[in-house]
Amino acid sequence: MVFLLILLVIILIIAFKSIKIVKQAEVYIIERLGKYHKIADAGLTIIVPFIDHVRSVVSLKQQTMDIPPQGVITKDNVTITIDTVVFYKITDPAKAVYEIQSLKKGIEYLAITTIRDIVGKMDLDATFSSRDAINDQLRVILDEATDQWGCKVDRVEIKDITPPADIRDAMEKQMNAERNKRALILQAEGERQSAITIAEGQKEAAILQAEADRESKIRRAAGEAEAIKQVAEAKAKEVEMIYSAMKNADPNDKLVQLKSLESLEKIADGEANKVFIPFDATSALGSLGAIKEVFKDDDKKSKKTDK
Repeated sequence: MVFLLILLVIILIIAFKSIKIVKQAEVYIIERLGKYHKIADAGLTIIVPFIDHVRSVVSLKQQTMDIPPQGVITKDNVTITIDTVVFYKITDPAKAVYEIQSLKKGIEYLAITTIRDIVGKMDLDATFSSRDAINDQLRVILDEATDQWGCKVDRVEIKDITPPADIRDAMEKQMNAERNKRALILQAEGERQSAITIAEGQKEAAILQAEADRESKIRRAAGEAEAIKQVAEAKAKEVEMIYSAMKNADPNDKLVQLKSLESLEKIADGEANKVFIPFDATSALGSLGAIKEVFKDDDKKSKKTDK
């Protein structure tokens, strides 16, 4: 009975040593008699007890490594602290186990020296404005260096760049000065634009006023010209009518002389009017009385005829 119990215990120990269950996204590095034998993938794996053993369990998932903050001196001799994180994945588990004693330590030390080399060639301002460039350079260098370790660096990110306290104060003052400068520039630009707009409005108003005055003068002049034209046409029609009436009346020489003398009388009617009558016109003036008497006789005869 005791023998059976001992045999059962031995069988259980052998089974425990022989049967291995590998989880998903993991592999086992199996050694036989101290030498690399195989890589056991996810699932059930049988090994020879006391001959084979599991050297290491390697995860194939994406892994992250937080690099401790490091003090780095820039090109302009400013000491800054950089905090970095590395994203990597193991592509060859055997190399990750046998090619380097500690993969994480190797990546960490390599990242520290690479950061110091890259940032040491840059000014302080460039380190803040060139994070993406630093990340890309760091990723390429780490990926090339860790390829022999069966590892692929997918991404490197600088989480924080911390300058010294005095540098931070100077940067804050500089940023405040830049903000005030931009505010003054914007204010001046706004005032300038406002003045330009007001001047343009006044210019447009003056132009419109001048156009309105010009149009008003043109219309007033056109109205006056039209009025003069109408008066002239009326006078011309009046003269034409008088001329036609006189022509139809068939006036004799005595009537023409009488009308001429009446016109002269109207012209001379005024204090400032001076009329110079030629000597030849005195004969007509001498016969003025006789002409008036003739017209009076003609009027009397016409009145008697009417009665």
